[in-house]
Amino acid sequence: MQQDKHAGYHPVVFRDRAAGYAFLTRSTAQSEQTIEWDDGKTYPVIDVEISSESHPFYTGKARTVDTEGRVARFERRYGGTESSEAT
Repeated sequence: MQQDKHAGYHPVVFRDRAAGYAFLTRSTAQSEQTIEWDDGKTYPVIDVEISSESHPFYTGKARTVDTEGRVARFERRYGGTESSEAT
C-alpha cells in the first residue's frame, strides 16, 4: 500500500440535525467544524439531512400514496378506461 495515494481514514461524527441524532464512525470525509464527543475528545463533525433516525423507511413513518386519486385524475384527463371502436 502506497502511503501518499490514500485518503486519511479517521474518526468523524455525523450529525442529523432533523432528528437530533449523532454518531461517531470512521470516514475519509473532511470537515472544518468540530464537536466535543462524549469521551471528551474533539472530532470533525459533518451535518447530514437524513440518517437512519429520520428516514421514513427506518422510522416506519412513510407516507401512503393516494393511488386511487391518481387513477381518477388520469381517467379524467385521458378519458377513462373505455375502449373506442374504430369506424
